[in-house]
Amino acid sequence: MKDTVFVTGHKNPDSDSICAALAYAEFKNKTGTVDAIPVRLGEINRETSFILSHFEVEPPMLIETVKLQVKDMDIDKITPVSPDITLKMAWNLMRKQNVKSLPVIDDNELLMGVVSVTNVTESYMDVWDNTILGKANVTLENIIDTLTAKPVSIEKSRKTFSGKILVLSGSNDTASKMLEEGDIAICGDRVDSQELCIDKKVALIIVTTSNTMSPELLEKARENKVTILSTPYDTFTTARLITQAVPVRHVMGSDKLIYFSSEDYIEDIRGVMAETRYRSYPVVSVEGKVAGTVSRYHLISAKKKKVILVDHNERGQSVDGLEDAEILEIIDHHRVADVATGTPIYFRNEPVGSTSTIVANIFFENGIRPSKKIAGILCAAIISDTLLFRSPTATNVDRMTLERLAMLADIDVNSFALEMFKYGTSLAGRSPDEILNQDFKVFSYDDEKVGVAQVYSMDADSIMDLKEPLIEAMDLKARTGDFTMVALILTDIYKEGSEIIAVGKHKELINKAFNVELVNNSVYIPGILSRKKQVIPPLTAAINR
Repeated sequence: MKDTVFVTGHKNPDSDSICAALAYAEFKNKTGTVDAIPVRLGEINRETSFILSHFEVEPPMLIETVKLQVKDMDIDKITPVSPDITLKMAWNLMRKQNVKSLPVIDDNELLMGVVSVTNVTESYMDVWDNTILGKANVTLENIIDTLTAKPVSIEKSRKTFSGKILVLSGSNDTASKMLEEGDIAICGDRVDSQELCIDKKVALIIVTTSNTMSPELLEKARENKVTILSTPYDTFTTARLITQAVPVRHVMGSDKLIYFSSEDYIEDIRGVMAETRYRSYPVVSVEGKVAGTVSRYHLISAKKKKVILVDHNERGQSVDGLEDAEILEIIDHHRVADVATGTPIYFRNEPVGSTSTIVANIFFENGIRPSKKIAGILCAAIISDTLLFRSPTATNVDRMTLERLAMLADIDVNSFALEMFKYGTSLAGRSPDEILNQDFKVFSYDDEKVGVAQVYSMDADSIMDLKEPLIEAMDLKARTGDFTMVALILTDIYKEGSEIIAVGKHKELINKAFNVELVNNSVYIPGILSRKKQVIPPLTAAINR
């Protein structure tokens, strides 16, 4: 069975993050022994949506965390049982499946209790009174099943037995004093004992060692509505076994039942297990149906989720629960940040304009062509991240790779880029929060926590009408997210410059980094196109100073 590996870009994904994840997953599935699944950590923006729709590619699956959940473990797949099965059957099932407990479900297949080895053994050791069959509503079918009995004569009007259980081993005089109508009598082949039971109108006679009755007594039994069974067991064994006909609902645990959902996180159930001493715990699905059982062994043997990071290597930008996962590879074109691994991994970091450039060249270096659709989205991601080579991050490697991909995808780069930018940079109908969160990244520097968003436009002046609402949204984000500064880079692709809006107690970092003066929280800086290469490095230097 192949290991599942999640290929993920960063939070608030841009086109390069989504497309690189999709493409690298295709590469791993073509060349590796893993089942690579592309995933995303946020909603897809307008530009990326246009790209995927244009090339008819399904968006990656959305995930929120890679923390291990109960559903990720190889739990025991135990078939739940009905509350009406006998203790004997429950015991046999537990021995056969080598488990210590069985989940019990109701008619709607929902969990109603748990029967365990302890329940069964305690029931055997307890001295139950001789009316237990009636108290537990034991059915005739359960008695037949438990005693491997053969029906000789059945009184159909009687389904359960409320009388006493008596073993006829002494004289008839003694038995006559004890027997009452409706009792359950265990006897051998003595005709006088059998006839006495019938005369007393007991409810059930169990004849041991496969004995039976004469036709005359059987007829009399029918007249007196007495059910007759014949069991192959001797009298001692029959008396010992009959209480095992009690249904599990009579002994199962149902009060303060401890169970887990398949969606529960392992770190949460570990604490519950530490405070309780059960051997195993039922697991139910989201619908409430029993999925199996989990024990401490499963916690010990649980394997971490495996992930490959693309287009980022910073913990704050990565998937939640990353510390609980196993990072296999990192493919990126940003600064080397703070993602740490326990073992050596494949880490490919190149100073190019797009992670998709690196992924495309991994295909080519291995003598593999990406599919036409994947070649198309790789083209789009390179165009997006390099702003069609207007960005200072663009390199000749990006240009050459794009040319090769464009031939495979059969697209005209310039006309496609114009169409993509027009659709992707339209700000019509977008709220300040949508604009701010479209491509928002977090950067941490010791005591400084900085958030930097970037929005591209074909007409950046149009966004100035939203400047005040944007500043209000940024102020709120800075306060609630504990940011020392939040900045928004409004980049005009064709003017090749950016308006930078900044808020927060350390917003003057913009002044120090670019030797400018913020006026009403903003300043226009010509030539600024790349957050990664032209904004973050000067900010980092200003903070370090």
